[in-house]
Amino acid sequence: MKKNMGSADRMVRTVIAIVIAILYFTNIISGTLGLILLVLAGVFLFTSFISFCPLYAPFGLSTCKNKEEH
Repeated sequence: MKKNMGSADRMVRTVIAIVIAILYFTNIISGTLGLILLVLAGVFLFTSFISFCPLYAPFGLSTCKNKEEH
């Protein structure tokens, strides 16, 4: 699994996940929408930790800087 997420992308996903978790646990968002967003937050955190987004791969997208580029 080749890394395809840069540090800025990882930071944004982490912040979004934290905000969603805070909103869910303070009951600002709840019900089905809350659960769906909480699962999405978990996916964001997981992909941030492994620096790989499976949705980027089929499209050849990458937000990380390559060392070969000048």
